[in-house]
Amino acid sequence: MATNLIVRKVEAEIVKSLKEQAARNGRSAEAEHREILKAALLRPRRRSISEALASIPNVGRDSDFEFDRN
Repeated sequence: MATNLIVRKVEAEIVKSLKEQAARNGRSAEAEHREILKAALLRPRRRSISEALASIPNVGRDSDFEFDRN
């Protein structure tokens, strides 16, 4: 269910930038605001370092990667 969101006390510089970006994208400032919120809040969650490390495939034993100094 869609609802209204009111944002108060936004600096004039931010409002100007929003309107300029909206114009570049061929949207109203309101539509641009929705897209910015959607992009910021609905993007996939970043993985933690432990999740990233756990996802690395097992490609061999440690001995497979030992350097022979001879």
